[in-house]
Amino acid sequence: MPSYKAPVEDFLFLFHELLEIEKRTDLPGFADLTPDMTGAILEGGAKFCEEILQPLNQSGDEEGCYLENGVVRTPKGFKEAFKAYADGGWNKLGVAEELGGANLPSVITFAFSEMGSSSNQAFAMYPGLTGAALGALWATGEDWMRKHVAQPMADGDWAGTMCLTEPHCGTDLKLMKTRAVLQDDGSYRLTGTKIFISGGDQDITDNIIHMVIAKLPNEEGKFVDDLSTVNFFMVPKMLVDEETGKITGPNNVSVGSVEKKMGIKGNATCVMNFDNAVAYHLKGRAPVKKTEDGKVVKSKSAGMAGMFGMMNGARMGVGIQGIAAGEVAYQNGVAYAQERLAGRSLTGAKNPSGPADPIMVFPDVRRLLISSRAFVEGARALAMYVSFLFSVARSSKDEAERQEAEDLSQLFTPVIKAYFTDKGFEAANASMQVFGGHGYIRDNGMEQFVRDARINQVYEGANGIQALDLVARKMTSKGGRATLAYFAKLEAFIKENEGDAEMTPYIDALRTGYGRLGEAAGWLMENAPKNYDNAGAASYDVLNIFGTVTLAWMWAQMAKVSLAKLKAGTGNPDFYKRKLTLARYWAEREIPMTAGWLERAKAGADGLMELDAINF
Repeated sequence: MPSYKAPVEDFLFLFHELLEIEKRTDLPGFADLTPDMTGAILEGGAKFCEEILQPLNQSGDEEGCYLENGVVRTPKGFKEAFKAYADGGWNKLGVAEELGGANLPSVITFAFSEMGSSSNQAFAMYPGLTGAALGALWATGEDWMRKHVAQPMADGDWAGTMCLTEPHCGTDLKLMKTRAVLQDDGSYRLTGTKIFISGGDQDITDNIIHMVIAKLPNEEGKFVDDLSTVNFFMVPKMLVDEETGKITGPNNVSVGSVEKKMGIKGNATCVMNFDNAVAYHLKGRAPVKKTEDGKVVKSKSAGMAGMFGMMNGARMGVGIQGIAAGEVAYQNGVAYAQERLAGRSLTGAKNPSGPADPIMVFPDVRRLLISSRAFVEGARALAMYVSFLFSVARSSKDEAERQEAEDLSQLFTPVIKAYFTDKGFEAANASMQVFGGHGYIRDNGMEQFVRDARINQVYEGANGIQALDLVARKMTSKGGRATLAYFAKLEAFIKENEGDAEMTPYIDALRTGYGRLGEAAGWLMENAPKNYDNAGAASYDVLNIFGTVTLAWMWAQMAKVSLAKLKAGTGNPDFYKRKLTLARYWAEREIPMTAGWLERAKAGADGLMELDAINF
């Protein structure tokens, strides 16, 4: 049976030695984040994940979810675990104080999210999606929703979902068919079908609050394929009295089916039918834009900012699921490699008293494992940095700092979602490879890690879409302001440390990678306007360059901290030496990969677009 140990020591290193979060007393919630406080939270969360959630992971996968008399049944133990989750207050770490929450910064909540996903991704999705839906509702909902709907969601009595995808469309929202019609009492009636709805139904909570996107009729009363008519709605499974908050009966919401799928089988992925269901418009603030002639146009899609905020948070969460998959698979791969005896070391027996050496002595086994660990710890550093940026963007008193933090967090989001989930899947697959044939056997749990990790590359926007979003929108938005800010940070860090001999291996690699990233960006600027397919053809390779270089930046920063700690003789020297080894690995073996991606990116679109579709 697989095991899991939460990486608390690494989180504490990132919080207090790399990011030094306790120094940002100007940001709400940070003043109390001392090492003792964060250590207590993380140790408590680790204990819950290791002892309650992880033991249910394999059994939940084996049992799965099923539809019975119109209700989805979840695996044994999930309902009790969810109650324990809520009773322990783990669902309230980041919740507003008005709802009884701790209102802790996102660095804490995302750290706990990683531990939860490593221990049991299928389970963690239920409270994770509820938190995302709650955040959107709290930002855009009316007062009665905040009082009577948000509170039971925060308490863990009700759950939440995101309902976006339809049978015929996912990314292209303007093609959706779900529609909402205004009623005399101010509510709406919503009709349509949504698919791939995680946690769409379950037997864990008393109610489920569906956050649904649907179209409103245009000014002529017609439903058209126009993104401006897409709006955001709250649709409860069970109707709620606006005055009292009591459940009054079922809404016209039903489960069409529960998908039979490759992984995350403990989470119910449902087809949801809305048949003239009572819905409430989440109005929020309508975005405003100017036309070329200066005319101000106010979008009808009021509240969509809440939906996009929910989606961006979800993409960050999925990226962290990629880290989580790599972490738990790696841990089990290492344990097996240290115990499994087979053959002798290429440089002489390392276990002469035994019949063979542990397979950890072989360079290729080490390649599989160290590549995973270097990715996981580098990615975790970037995830925590971006989580910190979320707080800065929201609460810094410095307008320029707020703007830069917002720009950078937006720029990094598609990288975190796509690059992290690709590499997380690779890490899970690599650790399964360490097991050999035993990794293919269900009892050992490795194949489940691979199956569960695979969805992360698909949902919340497939990784190809994320790559295109990076090169076509995020890198170029507002005249490339975010990209220029990021490049300035890389240049400043390189210049600051290039004279330090001990930092030379990490700085040289970062400089090389940064040069290739800059060359890729320049090629796009020159060639994408000539043929927009060039951007699409290059996007995935540019994403890989971007992700690899950004983790090199993280590793160089961690190396700098580790060198200083070793010189000062403080902390655990083995921990810091391991950081330096992993930083060296990234510099020597991952940065060189950027050369190939650059050449592929510069090849352009001709070779991909040459064949007629019929000839594929």
